[in-house]
Amino acid sequence: MQNVVRNVIIMGAAGRDFHNFNVFFRGNNKYRVVAFTAAQIPNIAGRTYPPELAGNLYPSGIPIYEESKLQELIREHNVDVCVFAYHDLPYEYVMHRCAIANAAGADFWLMGPKSTMLKANKPVISICAVRTGSGKSQTTRRVAEILKRRGKKVVVVRHPMPYGNLAEQAVQRFAKLEDMDRYGCTIEEREEYEPHINAGTIVYAGVDYEKILREAEKEGDVILWDGGNNDMPFYKPDIHIVVADPHRAGHELRYYAGEANVRMANIVIINKIDSAKPEDVETVRKNVSELNPNARIILAESEITVDKPELISGKRVLVVEDGPTLTHGEMKYGAGAVAAHRFGAKKVINPKKWAVGSIKETYEKYTHLGNILPAMGYSKKQIEELEQTINAADCDTVIVGTPINLARLLRINKPAARVRYELKEKEGMLEKLIRI
Repeated sequence: MQNVVRNVIIMGAAGRDFHNFNVFFRGNNKYRVVAFTAAQIPNIAGRTYPPELAGNLYPSGIPIYEESKLQELIREHNVDVCVFAYHDLPYEYVMHRCAIANAAGADFWLMGPKSTMLKANKPVISICAVRTGSGKSQTTRRVAEILKRRGKKVVVVRHPMPYGNLAEQAVQRFAKLEDMDRYGCTIEEREEYEPHINAGTIVYAGVDYEKILREAEKEGDVILWDGGNNDMPFYKPDIHIVVADPHRAGHELRYYAGEANVRMANIVIINKIDSAKPEDVETVRKNVSELNPNARIILAESEITVDKPELISGKRVLVVEDGPTLTHGEMKYGAGAVAAHRFGAKKVINPKKWAVGSIKETYEKYTHLGNILPAMGYSKKQIEELEQTINAADCDTVIVGTPINLARLLRINKPAARVRYELKEKEGMLEKLIRI
């Protein structure tokens, strides 16, 4: 009997979708990937996954469409399988997509670690999360600090954010701040890379994570996987650390792929206990214990510092926060808002009436956002619109709650106070539990 080639659509957000293709479908003549679809991230649809990355079976590359076209794409291309490959989503959302695929005749796949994790030749510690904005990056920095004190050379590999030219971004290496300019990084990318670079840690990212891994292994004694959203790691970890957020207690039971991360974890850090309700911390602890009785649970504070607290006390402030944490992460506030409260701001102003262009559209799409401005910056135009919004706002001070120095990208016409936050776990437990 002749082998039948199965037609596939990979549903994603310019990250996990490309990885699943690279490690499972590229060069696999049992399948033909007819399209990617795009969600969550703007300006991804309408592009092509380039032939340089797609391989010999795809001399013209693979088109990327809006996910809203999924049903018609399934029927047009006689699709057999839809692979769901993006994250930080409630289970109900995921199963609605399953219903669309099944109703149109296609199977619906969620690919797991055996099919997608790469094996490293160096020890790997992965830092993942229950939800976006739980504190993965500060945890990664803390783990890097511990390992460096032991004389280990650490290389961070960051979950993909390839928003530019995909072929040119196959393997990216960041060792100094100017590297971010060279690659034309978005605000979202800079929020992840800049703190590591400032700490003297080399960061790799890009599209082809097999090639990235082999380059990172040449430089580091230990690879730190710095996860994105609440996705699972791309590399098989020797220690899997998962960060949970008691400000969103219960989400460890309701969001894909956060629950899977908790079930796989060696260590679960319940972060932000200094700003969360004790009963919410206890809810998370109880849920984690039931999901994974073998995981070691660590309680931690997200320790906040402000460079110019005098600019906050008694002032009318505009709070700018990390974008993804507020948008698909669904948080109503972040470190900037906490700083505004702790340092005695007179008022946190509502920036919505000054929002322009795509910033205004962000408020229309994410209706849960209150008196907080998400630092959206997926394109040069959006960065300009963010600057216009900030500069038009009627306030005394801008509180910058994102992890980057916005002044490198924006000309802010008001005094600015910058908020930083670091992980402070109870009793130095990470130091005791990390044995690499």
